[in-house]
Amino acid sequence: MASANVVELTDSNFDDKVINAAKPALVDFWAEWCMPCKMLAPTVEELAGEYGERLLVGKVDTDSNRDVSSRYGISAIPTLILFKDGQMIRKFVGLQKKQDLKA
Repeated sequence: MASANVVELTDSNFDDKVINAAKPALVDFWAEWCMPCKMLAPTVEELAGEYGERLLVGKVDTDSNRDVSSRYGISAIPTLILFKDGQMIRKFVGLQKKQDLKA
């Protein structure tokens, strides 16, 4: 789940929080049962702490939020998508290294 630095995103708040955001957003599509998602969670938390002023970091539970997950073609998790000005800039599928995400 989301923490102090990570926003919980849902079908109902996604457009407001991500698409209409004033700053770029990194969105983690995950599920509770997904072990690679759990392994990636600390990295997402670290990025949220490091870039929180310049970047919105959020998580979408794909089991509970199927509309937004379907809209972005989430067929494997974890998937991270970087958004800027409401547009998808980059998609990372699978477990990622922190330095790759920072680049």
